[in-house]
Amino acid sequence: MKLGDICDINMGQSPSSETYNTNNSGIPFFQGNADFGERSPIVRIYCSKPTKIAKKGDILFSVRAPIGAINIADCECCIGRGLSALTPKKSTTEYLFFLLKAKNKILQSLGTGSTFKAINKNTLLSLPISSHSINEQRIISNKLSLIENAIRIRERQLVKLNQLAKSRFLEMFGQCGEDRFGWGVSRLGDCCIINPSKSTEARLEDELEVSFCPMPYVSESGDIKTGETKLYKDVKSGFTYFAEEDVLFAKITPCMENGKGAIARNLKNGIGFGSTEFHILRPNRSIITPEWLYVLTTFKQFRKDAEANMTGSAGQKRVPSIFLRNYKISIPPLEMQKQYVGILEQLDKSKFRMKKCL
Repeated sequence: MKLGDICDINMGQSPSSETYNTNNSGIPFFQGNADFGERSPIVRIYCSKPTKIAKKGDILFSVRAPIGAINIADCECCIGRGLSALTPKKSTTEYLFFLLKAKNKILQSLGTGSTFKAINKNTLLSLPISSHSINEQRIISNKLSLIENAIRIRERQLVKLNQLAKSRFLEMFGQCGEDRFGWGVSRLGDCCIINPSKSTEARLEDELEVSFCPMPYVSESGDIKTGETKLYKDVKSGFTYFAEEDVLFAKITPCMENGKGAIARNLKNGIGFGSTEFHILRPNRSIITPEWLYVLTTFKQFRKDAEANMTGSAGQKRVPSIFLRNYKISIPPLEMQKQYVGILEQLDKSKFRMKKCL
């Protein structure tokens, strides 16, 4: 059988930006996987004149940058060109959802394009799949749902461990921007290099393998997947450069609001390239540790201040570099920062055990 035998596929198309709004006029508009939640998208933007519409219960499948992210539409919505909507016709919604997750690597391999891989409608329609009756599909889906729920519980426990790290930070250092303990206040731009340029580094060999880490590779719990590598010559332009232990901070909506960020670690040859939708903060290690800096950028107050200073249209706002450079923080002694790192290491051991369970 082919995928087209069990579902209809509707490819997205972005409407005019003039129809975007945040005042609930029209129907929710999802541009791509950046709008995806745990299982259903998060509504942030509406469209008053939608071009392509997905029905409630459709599978929303990311067809570009990256291929393969999946959500289920929980309402009628407009879909942009980064998405397709799959409507089951000889399949249950749950079975189709798990089927696409199982075929994720195959679908990614079928993508075409130089800078951003994408997959077209015909490729999706012709994807080979096994044949199962509706009853068999329900049995398969029920078993996989139990596994998915167990995974989700572990992932939430990981989030709680990250929250514990923040609470200890508050106890030791107070809120970002305040000088409760008299350590003095400095601009963030005086403590780290913001968005370092490739040109500031020694020239890299074209054939050198480097880690490729676009935004979707970074989880909301601060983990970064660095398994994929590319040759340096293939990522010279169109991507953000970073190095080992640089701090990544998402600068666009909705990823910034979702708390996306990480400390870059385990990079191939110490070099990473990713989405230009990240600010890169390279700490001056004689003043500030990467761990302390990262946790500071995840605080609600920091993100609230960043959001208040965003520029751009409602559809795509950005945190400007000048906000980061001028943002004032108190700098505790390095010994205290290192003490905090010790606490993080203990939490990391707990997280490692949790990930092993996963």
